[in-house]
This record gives sequence, structure tokens and C-alpha cells, in this order.
Amino acid sequence: MLDWIKPSWSAPVNVRGIVTTRSGGYSAPPWDSMNLSQRVGDSAQTVDQNRQVLQQYLANENHAHEPVQWLNQVHGVKVVEGTYAGKSATIAPVPMADAIYTTRPGLPIAVLTADCLPVFFCDELGTQVAVAHAGWRGLSAGVLEQTAATFSCPPEKILTWFGPAIGPRQFEVGDEVRHEMIAESRSVVDCEPFFVPQEGKPGYWRADLYGIAQAKLNSVGITYVAGGNFCTVSQAKHFYSYRRDNQTGRMASVIWLADYSAK
Repeated sequence: MLDWIKPSWSAPVNVRGIVTTRSGGYSAPPWDSMNLSQRVGDSAQTVDQNRQVLQQYLANENHAHEPVQWLNQVHGVKVVEGTYAGKSATIAPVPMADAIYTTRPGLPIAVLTADCLPVFFCDELGTQVAVAHAGWRGLSAGVLEQTAATFSCPPEKILTWFGPAIGPRQFEVGDEVRHEMIAESRSVVDCEPFFVPQEGKPGYWRADLYGIAQAKLNSVGITYVAGGNFCTVSQAKHFYSYRRDNQTGRMASVIWLADYSAK
């Protein structure tokens, strides 16, 4: 039985999403077992097998018949539109970006994470979906704001959901990272309240990625924010964590508009 996560939010019925976990695939340790990244040292053939498991899941009564559109993530703020590549999807260049959106039914779009924050977006009418990869660099630089800007509806009509990320009790950062995050975000939101001094370690802080992300979404007028009840570091049975294990796999956060016309 797969323990993959379905978002719990008030999205329209045609908006579907899933976050994979460690379970359900073929990878050997330390990538055991559902690693979906081709860039972490795992066997390319095994990752392809894992991706086929995901693709089959999406196709089986989930109304997502097209190949998953992946990204080459660089901890930036670029957002791209997902486009149908058909049979050429496996050989077409993978976009270099950290967020992706689509209005095309049946096209699953995805980001990969192992501590960074995946954020799902949709509009109230179920005409567009998006997903963003928000590590501390991309979050600070504005990847969530850039993703929200791709929607044509007012921001109060956008719904968001936070997938599994490193929790505020586990995300330790030094002064340099804290200062950079505060400085990068200052024009949008005050991030200082989301850093707590690490007891017994002068110059180190515990950072709340979930809290900063919600504040940033609120700052552009998005009021509906759900999820954020996970910790990739402490929930080792379910999630990969780069902070915890260094060499490890990646989970996929996949969102799509159900295509009820496809057979």
C-alpha cells in the first residue's frame, strides 16, 4: 500500500495532486526506494522504472494521460509553462526553472524535493495549476511571488498547499543565511520573526520555511494556505532529507488538471 500524500485543501474536484514518499519504487539504499531524480547518483535505469510507476499511477483513473513534465531545478525564481511534448517528452530538453504552471488538462507538472518546500497552486475555478520548488534561496528571491503572477485571476482567488519540507525545529542556519534571507525578502515581508536563536549555539538560528512562505503569499494577496504539517528530517520513514542523510533520493510533488475526455 503506497503512503503517498494527497493534498488536503479546498481545490476544485478537477484539480488533482500527489506527493510521493520513499515507498513504492525500485531504488537500492541510500535512495530506497522511490527516488525520482536522475541527478543524485542513482541508476538511471532504476529511476526510469520509478518514473514509470508514477506515470502508471497518474494514468490509472487519475485522468492524467500525458508524460510528467519535469524541471532542471537551480534554486532560482524562473517559472515556465508546461507544454505537451507527446512521445517526444522523454527526449525533449527539460526546462531549467524552479516553478511550472499549466492550463492544459491531462498534463502532470512536477518538482522534486528533499527538504525544500513544494508549493501547489490552483485557481478557484480549476482552470490553472502550478507547483513551485522553494528552498531558502528561491523562497527569499521570490519564486512564490513569481508563480502567483502567472495567474490571471485576483490573488484572493488562488488556493495554495504546502507539501513536505524541513520543519522549523530542524532547519538550523547560520548568521550569513539568516541575514541574506532577511535582506532578500525585506521589500516584501519582514522575515525576522521566523528565526529563533538556537539554544547553546551563538550565531545559529532555527528557521521556519513554512512561516516565511505563508507570509510571502499573504503579502501578494493570497489568503488561502493549507498544509505545512510535515518535517522531512524527523519523519525519516516517509521522506527523503538531504539535511539528514546527504546522499539520498528525491520526492515528486505532482499536480494536474484532470482530463475527463481522455480514454
